[in-house]
Amino acid sequence: MEAIADKIEHTVLGPETTWTDVKTVLEEASQYEMRACIPPCYLEQANEYEPSVDLTTVVGFPHGQHLTETKCQEASHAWAAGAAEIDVVANIGYIKSGHFDTLKSELGEVVAAVPVPVKVILEAPLLTDEELKNASRVAAEADVDYLKTATGFSEGGATVHDVELMSRHKPVKASGGVGSWSFAKELFNAGATRIGASSGVAIVEGYREKHRD
Repeated sequence: MEAIADKIEHTVLGPETTWTDVKTVLEEASQYEMRACIPPCYLEQANEYEPSVDLTTVVGFPHGQHLTETKCQEASHAWAAGAAEIDVVANIGYIKSGHFDTLKSELGEVVAAVPVPVKVILEAPLLTDEELKNASRVAAEADVDYLKTATGFSEGGATVHDVELMSRHKPVKASGGVGSWSFAKELFNAGATRIGASSGVAIVEGYREKHRD
């Protein structure tokens, strides 16, 4: 399988997500050798059902306004349940208010709570360029492993512009509205190193089609 598949996190995170939905994503992720991003409540089942798939889950999802202690507990429980990576939603109110010391402290605590990579979702569509630059810088100072563009549940998703800006600080997971290989390629070219999408199969199939001999 092409190396591109390992850069795709095949995702199912909707409010109506069932175990049947998760099983489908796991089977597709296994078949195409992708990663998977699933709700935390299904982690233990998912690891038993498809142990070959590296699992990401979310913390503080989708608004990021949980208490810091709650986010740390969520992250710790997720790791214990088998999460290979954690995607934590930043408190956008802190960013909008300029409370970057508080943001940095919270992210640092989440990073310290688990021995696995942590990505921080900055919800870029809700931020000005200056806010996104500052949030990216502060998140990098908190030692997160990746910056992530969006939850997919607010106004808009990943853009080339935002990925270019964020990738100056840390590796970027582009997520939100990525439905094709052509768009994924633009985001990779802009500096993304991961793609999070419910259209993982379409992205990998599109890549295959373009690279078929």
